[in-house]
Amino acid sequence: MTRPAADEFNEYYRRYIDLVPDGDILATLKAQMAETQGLLASVPADREEYRYAEGKWSVREVVGHLVDTEHLFAFRALWAARGAAAEQPSMEQNAWADVSNAGGRPLAELAEEWAALRRAVVLMGAGFDEGAWSRRGVASGNAFSVRAAMWIVAGHELHHRRLLEQKYLGEGA
Repeated sequence: MTRPAADEFNEYYRRYIDLVPDGDILATLKAQMAETQGLLASVPADREEYRYAEGKWSVREVVGHLVDTEHLFAFRALWAARGAAAEQPSMEQNAWADVSNAGGRPLAELAEEWAALRRAVVLMGAGFDEGAWSRRGVASGNAFSVRAAMWIVAGHELHHRRLLEQKYLGEGA
């Protein structure tokens, strides 16, 4: 599977897509799952509500955001893969986080939900035929391909995993 071309996504998402190594995106998504599960399992209970700065999400809220975003982009990929023509609305991440209840849920529960969702995303992608990967949809006023949506899923997760490692769980955190 080749990396999405620049005309397959809004430039905003390049910051996520560029984090993903070349190669089989489904293999990447599977490998990420094990790495992220390991990281989340290593979070001490007393760090689940940690925020590295005023106004930033807690560890739990970051994982809740990963769950929401994975749901959203998987749906966008499915919508486009099935040839649906209607545009999808945007997502305001802070508004979603405010009502997600992720901060009140145990990290282990959030991590389990994310892992189950990631397994479903990989299975969904494995079921796409060659034509589905290049189909396009529109969300938030921007065109995207199914391939780009799946690469965004991988890059977005990697971005937040790195933030968790560096700002929430790293030395000095």
